[in-house]
Amino acid sequence: EEQIISELKTFSDIKKVQGTFGAYDIIAEISSESIEKIRETITGKIRKIGKIRSTLTLTKIEGQGL
Repeated sequence: EEQIISELKTFSDIKKVQGTFGAYDIIAEISSESIEKIRETITGKIRKIGKIRSTLTLTKIEGQGL
């Protein structure tokens, strides 16, 4: 997990990376100027990391939250 976290930290549009307990071992926050750039990061970079077995993508609802 530490190796994956270190690699994720090298991607410019990943703002936060944290190890977790539960169904998924790592959570990452991605921010970019377009949804297309986010899609490229997920499919073209994150999913190509050797030890990544699956991903789950959630998008926030603007105006809801803290």
